[in-house]
Amino acid sequence: MIFLTLEHILTHISFSIVSIVITIYLITLLIDEIVIKLYDSSERGMIATFFCITGLLVTRWIYSGHFPLSNLYESLIFLSWSFSIIHIVPYLKNNKNYLSAITAPSAIFTQIFTTSGLLTEINQSAILVPALQSEWLIMHVTMMVLGYAALLCGSLLSVALLVITFRKDINIFYKSNPLLNESFSVVFGNLSAKNYYRSQLIQQLDHWSYRVISIGFVFLTIGILSGAVWANEAWGSYWNWDPKEIWAFITWTVFAIYLHTRTNTKQPPANSAIVASIGFLIIWICYFGVNLLGIGLHSYGSFTLRSN
Repeated sequence: MIFLTLEHILTHISFSIVSIVITIYLITLLIDEIVIKLYDSSERGMIATFFCITGLLVTRWIYSGHFPLSNLYESLIFLSWSFSIIHIVPYLKNNKNYLSAITAPSAIFTQIFTTSGLLTEINQSAILVPALQSEWLIMHVTMMVLGYAALLCGSLLSVALLVITFRKDINIFYKSNPLLNESFSVVFGNLSAKNYYRSQLIQQLDHWSYRVISIGFVFLTIGILSGAVWANEAWGSYWNWDPKEIWAFITWTVFAIYLHTRTNTKQPPANSAIVASIGFLIIWICYFGVNLLGIGLHSYGSFTLRSN
């Protein structure tokens, strides 16, 4: 009872903090004079959100008796936690955040959706089904969700690259603040008249997209391999042509093509960015869309099933 109450408290706190943070981000886009102070406040808010989500996961782990990645609700919380990790690591390392325009909204909207009450029917912890009662649960699902988070962030950077590349007449409010300029959080300006800044921005987007997607691809590969080993233990076969497995392989293939295209220096960055943008849609089909169907060996990914 105590842990359940603590979970509810942490859920409401995290929801309140992310609501404040997104308000701050909107204000920074409208008011130049107080941008730096508000930017620092939003970064501290994201750090506070990270600790709240961490506490929420630990609390749920303690009172449920298993790692909190057994259903869609718990995996969405962990996805939000993963976005927060990707957000705060660059900030803590350099006191700057080059990815904040992507990671912060991703973490905020994921957490808002998860804690908004739309998933009330599946947010209750229950006894794991026999297939999930394995030490591979932590290894496989953690790697997969971390991979999804990194690949989603990298794909969104590629989408931003495509928008800037193909909209030659785009007006971007280029602000003189170097901190915000480097972090992409205010990359709006009259780049049609400033081709130098436009080309620099495209290079930075391409660079960070490649780095983040590369990390996500490694996580995804480890997740798929560990899942194959776990499937052999649970179901007697490394590959079962399950919808989740098929779409995970499609996701892996798309981003393998991206990495191959990206390493070809003769091709413009837009070519690989198109592949990553397609990958963005594929990830959501694999992660969310397949779960909503509630079919296949991974059907417990949508709803918590109690063992008999």
